Amino acid sequence: MGHRNSARGRCTEGQLNGSQLSHLTHAETTWSAWVETHPTTSVYDGKKGRSTMERATFGAGCFWGVEQAFRKIDGVVATQVGYAGGTVDNPTYEQVCSHTTGHAEVVEVTYDPDAVSYDELLDVFWHIHNPTTLNRQGPDIGDQYRSVIFYHNDEHKSAAEASRQRLQASGKYNRDIVTYIEPAPRFWRAEEYHQQYFQRRGGGSCHTR
Repeated sequence: MGHRNSARGRCTEGQLNGSQLSHLTHAETTWSAWVETHPTTSVYDGKKGRSTMERATFGAGCFWGVEQAFRKIDGVVATQVGYAGGTVDNPTYEQVCSHTTGHAEVVEVTYDPDAVSYDELLDVFWHIHNPTTLNRQGPDIGDQYRSVIFYHNDEHKSAAEASRQRLQASGKYNRDIVTYIEPAPRFWRAEEYHQQYFQRRGGGSCHTR
């Protein structure tokens, strides 16, 4: 398993060297920069006409594994990992690991609502982590690993709150769900070596349930 054994120790694990980073495709780099500066994305599809993409932002522990999970979902057109919910602008990974900035590790998901619903993305979110452990997922401990949904509109807020209530009432967990549901703050894209981390390394995992 690809668990990162401690918050501070993980900060130097798996960094890609300059040669590896040069293999980032031009299309990926351009798309990521474009998404970062646009609240929503409109793309043209010759078969469907114009379709408005939507965004969802989730924190569920180690963002390497969270991104990997969402990239497998049909209808997800782009993902990027980063930091949100803290007090420092454009933090580094080392700063976030120091537990002094208040940021969560998050994944920003850009998706086609005609192909996958927000409720379906919420189902993935709840499935891939334990929402009853405060500031912890498996061996990863710290506030950057908190369970959090950052909503981008009122509809998403209502859907997130309803899904949390349903899960709590289902009896699946014998402890309270501690997932935060908060308005989306500014998203800070993480360093390039974190993007699509497991895909670049040929596999791996950082989640336990």
